[in-house]
Amino acid sequence: MATTLVTSVNPTELDTNRSGSEDENRGAETEEESGQQPHTGPAATASHSRLSKLPLARIKALMKTDPDVSLASQESVFIIAKATELFVEMIAKDALVYAQQGKRKTLQRKDLDNAIEAIDEFAFLEGTLD
Repeated sequence: MATTLVTSVNPTELDTNRSGSEDENRGAETEEESGQQPHTGPAATASHSRLSKLPLARIKALMKTDPDVSLASQESVFIIAKATELFVEMIAKDALVYAQQGKRKTLQRKDLDNAIEAIDEFAFLEGTLD
């Protein structure tokens, strides 16, 4: 039979002494008590949200098509993937403004064209969609 020890704790002491590791330990104890194994390994990583939404292997393959690139570290592949995600998100949001002005919910090529023409940061893309 388990005994429980009850102590009086000042709320300010509780806040200053609390750490994320205590919460993690409680979660691990709960899983162990219920008979479940804690999630570890590649399957656990896949179940959490990925850091990159783009496939890193494909990004690496595209990077290696450049004759100036002979090796690409995992860190550089990840940075390129993340920058690409942010770029696509930014241009999509800007193009969405033009779609909403046309009272549409679907992006069309003309929305991208309008965003590219109107925003200076996208000037390097002018003529690429032709």
